[in-house]
Amino acid sequence: MAQSDLDLLTGEEATELLATAVSTAGGELVDWSVRQVDHRPGRSTTVAYRARVRWGEGVEAGRVRTETLGASLGRPGDQQVPGVLTLDDGEHAVAVWRFPGDPALPALATAYDAEAVATLLGDLGVPEVARGPVTLRVRAYRPTRRAVIEASTPGARVFLKVVRPEKVDDLHARHALLAGAGLPVPKPLGRSADGLLVIAPLSGESMRHAVRDGGAVPSAAEVVTMLDRLPDSVAELPLRTSWSENAGHYASVIGAAMPAEADRARHLAETIATRIAGQRPDEPTHGDLYEAQVMLADGRITGLLDVDSAGPGRRADDLACLVAHIETLSLLRGWDNERLHALALEYAAGFAGQVEPVELSARIGGVLLSLATGPHRVQEADWPLQTSRRLDAVERWLGGVPG
Repeated sequence: MAQSDLDLLTGEEATELLATAVSTAGGELVDWSVRQVDHRPGRSTTVAYRARVRWGEGVEAGRVRTETLGASLGRPGDQQVPGVLTLDDGEHAVAVWRFPGDPALPALATAYDAEAVATLLGDLGVPEVARGPVTLRVRAYRPTRRAVIEASTPGARVFLKVVRPEKVDDLHARHALLAGAGLPVPKPLGRSADGLLVIAPLSGESMRHAVRDGGAVPSAAEVVTMLDRLPDSVAELPLRTSWSENAGHYASVIGAAMPAEADRARHLAETIATRIAGQRPDEPTHGDLYEAQVMLADGRITGLLDVDSAGPGRRADDLACLVAHIETLSLLRGWDNERLHALALEYAAGFAGQVEPVELSARIGGVLLSLATGPHRVQEADWPLQTSRRLDAVERWLGGVPG
Protein backbone atom coordinates (compact mmCIF):
# COMPACT_ATOMS: atom_id res chain seq x y z
CA MET A 1 0.00 0.00 0.00
CA ALA A 2 1.48 3.32 -1.03
CA GLN A 3 2.39 5.92 1.54
CA SER A 4 -0.24 8.21 -0.03
CA ASP A 5 -2.95 5.78 1.09
CA LEU A 6 -1.75 6.05 4.69
CA ASP A 7 -1.75 9.84 4.35
CA LEU A 8 -5.25 9.78 2.90
CA LEU A 9 -6.70 8.16 6.02
CA THR A 10 -4.60 9.98 8.63
CA GLY A 11 -3.90 13.39 7.10
CA GLU A 12 -6.05 16.42 6.39
CA GLU A 13 -7.74 14.68 3.47
CA ALA A 14 -9.51 12.47 6.00
CA THR A 15 -11.57 15.48 7.11
CA GLU A 16 -13.57 15.46 3.88
CA LEU A 17 -14.01 11.67 4.00
CA LEU A 18 -15.35 11.72 7.55
CA ALA A 19 -17.46 14.84 7.03
CA THR A 20 -19.13 13.26 4.00
CA ALA A 21 -19.83 10.02 5.85
CA VAL A 22 -21.25 11.82 8.89
CA SER A 23 -23.36 14.13 6.71
CA THR A 24 -24.84 11.14 4.90
CA ALA A 25 -25.94 9.80 8.30
CA GLY A 26 -27.60 13.13 9.21
CA GLY A 27 -24.83 14.72 11.27
CA GLU A 28 -22.20 17.43 11.11
CA LEU A 29 -18.54 16.69 11.83
CA VAL A 30 -17.22 19.01 14.55
CA ASP A 31 -13.69 17.62 14.86
CA TRP A 32 -11.80 14.34 14.77
CA SER A 33 -8.55 12.65 15.75
CA VAL A 34 -6.92 9.35 14.88
CA ARG A 35 -7.12 6.66 17.58
CA GLN A 36 -5.60 3.61 15.89
CA VAL A 37 -3.82 2.80 12.64
CA ASP A 38 -3.45 -0.69 11.19
CA HIS A 39 -1.22 -0.20 8.16
CA ARG A 40 -0.19 -3.30 6.19
CA PRO A 41 2.13 -2.13 3.43
CA GLY A 42 1.13 -3.46 0.05
CA ARG A 43 -2.18 -4.79 1.38
CA SER A 44 -4.52 -2.54 3.35
CA THR A 45 -4.87 0.34 5.77
CA THR A 46 -7.55 0.58 8.48
CA VAL A 47 -7.99 3.54 10.83
CA ALA A 48 -10.21 4.20 13.84
CA TYR A 49 -11.15 7.78 14.71
CA ARG A 50 -12.53 9.63 17.70
CA ALA A 51 -14.98 12.13 16.22
CA ARG A 52 -17.33 14.70 17.69
CA VAL A 53 -20.56 14.90 15.71
CA ARG A 54 -23.49 17.30 15.95
CA TRP A 55 -26.65 15.47 15.04
CA GLY A 56 -29.40 17.39 13.28
CA GLU A 57 -32.41 15.09 13.41
CA GLY A 58 -34.56 13.23 15.92
CA VAL A 59 -33.96 13.16 19.66
CA GLU A 60 -30.26 13.89 19.10
CA ALA A 61 -30.95 17.15 17.22
CA GLY A 62 -28.34 19.77 18.08
CA ARG A 63 -26.45 17.50 20.48
CA VAL A 64 -22.73 16.91 20.05
CA ARG A 65 -21.71 13.32 20.70
CA THR A 66 -18.38 11.55 20.67
CA GLU A 67 -18.40 8.75 18.14
CA THR A 68 -15.98 6.05 17.01
CA LEU A 69 -15.65 5.97 13.23
CA GLY A 70 -13.67 3.60 11.06
CA ALA A 71 -12.29 3.68 7.55
CA SER A 72 -10.42 1.20 5.39
CA LEU A 73 -8.54 1.08 2.10
CA GLY A 74 -7.57 -2.09 0.26
CA ARG A 75 -10.32 -4.25 1.77
CA PRO A 76 -12.93 -4.56 -1.03
CA GLY A 77 -15.20 -6.74 1.09
CA ASP A 78 -15.76 -3.84 3.51
CA GLN A 79 -17.35 -1.82 0.72
CA GLN A 80 -20.02 -4.45 0.10
CA VAL A 81 -21.62 -4.44 3.56
CA PRO A 82 -24.96 -2.66 4.11
CA GLY A 83 -24.58 0.45 6.24
CA VAL A 84 -20.98 1.04 5.14
CA LEU A 85 -20.45 4.13 2.98
CA THR A 86 -18.03 3.80 0.07
CA LEU A 87 -16.36 6.98 -1.15
CA ASP A 88 -14.61 6.56 -4.51
CA ASP A 89 -12.64 9.33 -6.23
CA GLY A 90 -11.59 7.10 -9.11
CA GLU A 91 -8.23 6.33 -7.53
CA HIS A 92 -9.18 5.26 -4.02
CA ALA A 93 -12.28 3.46 -2.76
CA VAL A 94 -12.59 4.10 0.97
CA ALA A 95 -15.08 2.28 3.18
CA VAL A 96 -16.29 4.37 6.15
CA TRP A 97 -18.48 3.23 9.05
CA ARG A 98 -19.77 4.27 12.44
CA PHE A 99 -19.23 2.00 15.45
CA PRO A 100 -20.62 -0.63 15.93
CA GLY A 101 -21.22 -1.10 12.20
CA ASP A 102 -17.82 -2.66 11.51
CA PRO A 103 -18.06 -4.45 8.13
CA ALA A 104 -15.72 -7.31 9.16
CA LEU A 105 -17.35 -7.88 12.57
CA PRO A 106 -21.07 -8.40 11.93
CA ALA A 107 -21.68 -9.61 15.51
CA LEU A 108 -20.48 -6.31 16.97
CA ALA A 109 -23.85 -4.65 16.45
CA THR A 110 -25.49 -7.38 18.55
CA ALA A 111 -22.77 -7.27 21.20
CA TYR A 112 -23.27 -3.51 21.59
CA ASP A 113 -27.06 -3.70 21.94
CA ALA A 114 -28.16 -4.33 25.55
CA GLU A 115 -31.52 -5.82 24.63
CA ALA A 116 -30.00 -8.05 21.97
CA VAL A 117 -27.33 -9.20 24.43
CA ALA A 118 -29.95 -10.06 27.05
CA THR A 119 -31.86 -12.11 24.49
CA LEU A 120 -28.73 -13.83 23.23
CA LEU A 121 -27.55 -14.75 26.74
CA GLY A 122 -30.98 -16.15 27.54
CA ASP A 123 -30.89 -18.24 24.38
CA LEU A 124 -27.41 -19.50 25.30
CA GLY A 125 -28.51 -20.49 28.77
CA VAL A 126 -26.84 -17.69 30.73
CA PRO A 127 -30.00 -16.39 32.40
CA GLU A 128 -28.32 -14.88 35.45
CA VAL A 129 -26.85 -12.16 33.22
CA ALA A 130 -29.88 -11.95 30.95
CA ARG A 131 -32.16 -10.98 33.84
CA GLY A 132 -32.50 -7.28 34.55
CA PRO A 133 -30.90 -4.35 32.73
CA VAL A 134 -27.65 -5.26 31.02
CA THR A 135 -24.81 -2.75 31.12
CA LEU A 136 -22.26 -2.87 28.31
CA ARG A 137 -18.68 -1.61 28.43
CA VAL A 138 -16.28 -1.71 25.50
CA ARG A 139 -13.00 -3.13 26.78
CA ALA A 140 -11.13 -3.34 23.47
CA TYR A 141 -11.71 -2.60 19.80
CA ARG A 142 -9.39 -3.23 16.85
CA PRO A 143 -11.31 -2.23 13.71
CA THR A 144 -12.06 -5.15 11.33
CA ARG A 145 -10.19 -7.54 13.66
CA ARG A 146 -11.78 -7.99 17.09
CA ALA A 147 -13.61 -6.40 20.00
CA VAL A 148 -14.23 -7.27 23.64
CA ILE A 149 -17.32 -6.05 25.46
CA GLU A 150 -18.14 -6.65 29.11
CA ALA A 151 -21.82 -7.36 29.78
CA SER A 152 -22.97 -7.09 33.38
CA THR A 153 -25.97 -6.84 35.68
CA PRO A 154 -25.88 -6.16 39.42
CA GLY A 155 -25.51 -9.90 40.00
CA ALA A 156 -23.24 -11.26 37.27
CA ARG A 157 -21.08 -10.51 34.26
CA VAL A 158 -19.65 -12.17 31.15
CA PHE A 159 -17.38 -11.07 28.34
CA LEU A 160 -18.34 -10.97 24.68
CA LYS A 161 -15.48 -11.52 22.26
CA VAL A 162 -16.29 -10.45 18.72
CA VAL A 163 -14.15 -11.81 15.91
CA ARG A 164 -14.54 -12.39 12.20
CA PRO A 165 -17.19 -15.08 11.65
CA GLU A 166 -14.76 -17.60 10.18
CA LYS A 167 -12.65 -17.47 13.37
CA VAL A 168 -15.29 -18.04 16.05
CA ASP A 169 -15.42 -21.86 15.94
CA ASP A 170 -11.65 -22.08 16.18
CA LEU A 171 -11.59 -19.64 19.09
CA HIS A 172 -14.32 -21.56 20.91
CA ALA A 173 -12.39 -24.80 20.41
CA ARG A 174 -9.23 -23.31 21.91
CA HIS A 175 -11.06 -22.12 25.01
CA ALA A 176 -12.79 -25.48 25.38
CA LEU A 177 -9.54 -27.43 24.93
CA LEU A 178 -7.59 -25.47 27.52
CA ALA A 179 -10.44 -25.22 30.01
CA GLY A 180 -11.00 -28.96 29.65
CA ALA A 181 -7.31 -29.56 30.38
CA GLY A 182 -7.66 -27.72 33.68
CA LEU A 183 -5.93 -24.48 32.76
CA PRO A 184 -7.37 -21.32 34.34
CA VAL A 185 -8.72 -19.88 31.11
CA PRO A 186 -12.16 -18.32 30.57
CA LYS A 187 -14.78 -21.02 30.12
CA PRO A 188 -16.68 -20.71 26.82
CA LEU A 189 -20.42 -20.30 27.43
CA GLY A 190 -21.65 -20.20 23.85
CA ARG A 191 -21.16 -18.65 20.45
CA SER A 192 -23.03 -17.33 17.46
CA ALA A 193 -22.30 -18.08 13.83
CA ASP A 194 -21.66 -14.42 13.01
CA GLY A 195 -18.59 -14.20 15.25
CA LEU A 196 -19.58 -13.69 18.89
CA LEU A 197 -18.09 -15.85 21.67
CA VAL A 198 -19.42 -15.58 25.24
CA ILE A 199 -16.88 -16.39 27.94
CA ALA A 200 -16.98 -16.44 31.72
CA PRO A 201 -14.91 -13.99 33.79
CA LEU A 202 -11.84 -15.05 35.74
CA SER A 203 -10.96 -14.38 39.35
CA GLY A 204 -8.09 -12.16 40.38
CA GLU A 205 -6.61 -8.94 39.08
CA SER A 206 -4.56 -8.26 35.99
CA MET A 207 -0.82 -8.71 36.44
CA ARG A 208 -0.52 -5.35 34.67
CA HIS A 209 -1.65 -3.68 37.91
CA ALA A 210 0.97 -5.48 40.00
CA VAL A 211 3.69 -4.66 37.48
CA ARG A 212 2.65 -1.00 37.41
CA ASP A 213 2.30 -0.60 41.17
CA GLY A 214 5.25 -2.70 42.31
CA GLY A 215 3.06 -5.46 43.75
CA ALA A 216 3.82 -9.16 44.06
CA VAL A 217 4.32 -10.93 40.72
CA PRO A 218 4.95 -14.60 39.93
CA SER A 219 8.51 -15.81 39.66
CA ALA A 220 10.02 -16.94 36.38
CA ALA A 221 9.69 -20.53 37.60
CA GLU A 222 5.98 -20.06 38.30
CA VAL A 223 5.41 -18.69 34.79
CA VAL A 224 7.20 -21.71 33.33
CA THR A 225 5.14 -24.06 35.51
CA MET A 226 1.94 -22.51 34.16
CA LEU A 227 3.13 -23.04 30.58
CA ASP A 228 4.06 -26.62 31.42
CA ARG A 229 0.34 -27.23 32.00
CA LEU A 230 -0.46 -26.61 28.34
CA PRO A 231 -1.55 -30.00 26.94
CA ASP A 232 0.49 -31.59 24.18
CA SER A 233 -2.58 -31.40 21.93
CA VAL A 234 -2.07 -27.62 21.69
CA ALA A 235 0.92 -28.37 19.45
CA GLU A 236 -1.48 -30.10 17.05
CA LEU A 237 -3.56 -26.97 16.47
CA PRO A 238 -3.10 -24.93 13.28
CA LEU A 239 0.27 -23.18 13.14
CA ARG A 240 0.34 -19.41 13.48
CA THR A 241 3.35 -17.28 12.70
CA SER A 242 4.94 -15.91 15.88
CA TRP A 243 5.79 -12.28 16.59
CA SER A 244 9.49 -12.99 16.00
CA GLU A 245 8.89 -14.80 12.71
CA ASN A 246 6.89 -11.78 11.53
CA ALA A 247 9.80 -9.40 12.18
CA GLY A 248 10.10 -8.51 8.49
CA HIS A 249 6.46 -7.43 8.36
CA TYR A 250 6.78 -5.19 11.42
CA ALA A 251 9.94 -3.65 10.00
CA SER A 252 8.03 -2.77 6.81
CA VAL A 253 5.22 -1.21 8.87
CA ILE A 254 7.75 0.94 10.73
CA GLY A 255 9.52 1.88 7.53
CA ALA A 256 6.28 2.93 5.82
CA ALA A 257 5.28 5.17 8.73
CA MET A 258 8.80 6.46 9.44
CA PRO A 259 11.11 6.24 6.40
CA ALA A 260 14.07 7.59 8.40
CA GLU A 261 14.06 4.36 10.44
CA ALA A 262 13.33 1.98 7.56
CA ASP A 263 16.89 0.75 7.09
CA ARG A 264 17.49 0.23 10.80
CA ALA A 265 14.22 -1.64 11.25
CA ARG A 266 14.95 -3.84 8.25
CA HIS A 267 18.45 -4.65 9.52
CA LEU A 268 17.10 -5.58 12.95
CA ALA A 269 14.48 -7.84 11.36
CA GLU A 270 17.14 -9.56 9.27
CA THR A 271 19.27 -10.15 12.36
CA ILE A 272 16.32 -11.68 14.20
CA ALA A 273 15.43 -13.89 11.23
CA THR A 274 19.01 -15.16 10.99
CA ARG A 275 19.21 -16.04 14.68
CA ILE A 276 15.93 -17.98 14.81
CA ALA A 277 16.27 -19.70 11.43
CA GLY A 278 15.74 -23.44 11.46
CA GLN A 279 14.05 -23.63 14.86
CA ARG A 280 11.02 -25.91 14.69
CA PRO A 281 7.75 -24.51 16.12
CA ASP A 282 6.62 -27.79 17.65
CA GLU A 283 6.00 -26.95 21.32
CA PRO A 284 2.61 -26.09 22.89
CA THR A 285 2.44 -22.32 23.40
CA HIS A 286 0.04 -19.61 24.50
CA GLY A 287 1.17 -17.49 21.57
CA ASP A 288 0.73 -14.04 23.12
CA LEU A 289 1.85 -14.23 26.75
CA TYR A 290 2.32 -10.91 28.53
CA GLU A 291 1.36 -9.27 31.80
CA ALA A 292 -2.11 -8.10 30.75
CA GLN A 293 -3.04 -11.69 29.86
CA VAL A 294 -2.25 -13.05 33.34
CA MET A 295 -4.57 -12.79 36.34
CA LEU A 296 -3.16 -12.80 39.86
CA ALA A 297 -4.23 -13.06 43.49
CA ASP A 298 -1.50 -12.14 46.00
CA GLY A 299 1.11 -12.71 43.31
CA ARG A 300 -0.19 -16.17 42.41
CA ILE A 301 -1.43 -16.94 38.91
CA THR A 302 -5.20 -17.45 38.90
CA GLY A 303 -6.04 -17.00 35.23
CA LEU A 304 -4.80 -16.81 31.66
CA LEU A 305 -6.58 -14.66 29.08
CA ASP A 306 -6.70 -14.38 25.29
CA VAL A 307 -5.87 -17.87 24.10
CA ASP A 308 -6.67 -16.92 20.50
CA SER A 309 -3.09 -17.66 19.40
CA ALA A 310 -2.58 -20.90 21.35
CA GLY A 311 -0.91 -23.49 19.17
CA PRO A 312 2.44 -24.91 18.12
CA GLY A 313 5.42 -22.64 18.58
CA ARG A 314 8.55 -22.12 20.62
CA ARG A 315 8.54 -21.92 24.42
CA ALA A 316 11.13 -19.18 24.05
CA ASP A 317 8.59 -17.04 22.19
CA ASP A 318 6.11 -17.15 25.08
CA LEU A 319 8.83 -16.25 27.56
CA ALA A 320 10.25 -13.57 25.29
CA CYS A 321 6.80 -12.02 24.90
CA LEU A 322 6.49 -11.41 28.64
CA VAL A 323 9.99 -9.93 28.90
CA ALA A 324 9.50 -7.68 25.87
CA HIS A 325 6.21 -6.28 27.09
CA ILE A 326 7.65 -5.43 30.51
CA GLU A 327 10.68 -3.86 28.84
CA THR A 328 8.32 -1.77 26.70
CA LEU A 329 6.45 -0.61 29.81
CA SER A 330 9.82 0.55 31.15
CA LEU A 331 10.00 2.97 28.21
CA LEU A 332 6.64 4.64 28.89
CA ARG A 333 6.28 8.04 30.48
CA GLY A 334 4.88 7.95 34.00
CA TRP A 335 5.99 4.38 34.71
CA ASP A 336 8.79 3.35 37.07
CA ASN A 337 11.36 2.89 34.33
CA GLU A 338 14.28 1.56 36.36
CA ARG A 339 12.20 -0.91 38.37
CA LEU A 340 10.46 -2.27 35.28
CA HIS A 341 13.69 -2.63 33.33
CA ALA A 342 15.12 -4.53 36.29
CA LEU A 343 12.03 -6.77 36.33
CA ALA A 344 12.47 -7.51 32.62
CA LEU A 345 16.10 -8.45 33.28
CA GLU A 346 15.07 -10.63 36.22
CA TYR A 347 12.56 -12.57 34.14
CA ALA A 348 15.04 -12.91 31.27
CA ALA A 349 17.68 -14.31 33.62
CA GLY A 350 15.19 -16.79 35.08
CA PHE A 351 13.97 -17.88 31.67
CA ALA A 352 17.49 -18.28 30.30
CA GLY A 353 17.79 -21.45 32.36
CA GLN A 354 14.73 -22.91 30.62
CA VAL A 355 15.48 -22.15 26.96
CA GLU A 356 18.56 -21.40 24.89
CA PRO A 357 19.70 -17.86 25.90
CA VAL A 358 20.64 -16.75 22.37
CA GLU A 359 17.23 -17.79 21.08
CA LEU A 360 15.55 -16.04 24.00
CA SER A 361 17.32 -12.73 23.37
CA ALA A 362 16.61 -12.91 19.63
CA ARG A 363 12.93 -13.53 20.24
CA ILE A 364 12.78 -10.77 22.86
CA GLY A 365 14.12 -8.51 20.12
CA GLY A 366 11.48 -9.84 17.73
CA VAL A 367 8.60 -9.07 20.08
CA LEU A 368 10.08 -5.66 20.86
CA LEU A 369 10.20 -4.93 17.12
CA SER A 370 6.50 -5.79 16.83
CA LEU A 371 5.77 -3.47 19.76
CA ALA A 372 7.74 -0.68 18.09
CA THR A 373 4.76 -0.29 15.73
CA GLY A 374 2.57 0.65 18.70
CA PRO A 375 3.26 4.40 19.06
CA HIS A 376 2.21 5.04 15.47
CA ARG A 377 -0.70 2.60 15.64
CA VAL A 378 -2.30 4.43 18.58
CA GLN A 379 -1.04 7.81 17.35
CA GLU A 380 0.92 8.93 20.40
CA ALA A 381 1.71 12.63 20.23
CA ASP A 382 5.47 11.99 19.89
CA TRP A 383 5.24 8.64 18.14
CA PRO A 384 8.41 9.08 16.02
CA LEU A 385 10.54 9.56 19.15
CA GLN A 386 8.86 6.67 20.94
CA THR A 387 9.31 4.42 17.91
CA SER A 388 13.02 5.18 17.83
CA ARG A 389 13.35 4.48 21.55
CA ARG A 390 11.78 1.06 21.05
CA LEU A 391 14.14 0.30 18.19
CA ASP A 392 17.00 1.26 20.51
CA ALA A 393 15.69 -1.38 22.94
CA VAL A 394 15.65 -4.00 20.17
CA GLU A 395 19.30 -3.24 19.47
CA ARG A 396 20.23 -3.55 23.13
CA TRP A 397 18.58 -6.93 23.57
CA LEU A 398 20.03 -8.29 20.35
CA GLY A 399 23.42 -7.13 21.57
CA GLY A 400 23.10 -9.21 24.72
CA VAL A 401 21.00 -8.85 27.87
CA PRO A 402 21.50 -5.18 28.80
CA GLY A 403 22.64 -4.07 32.21
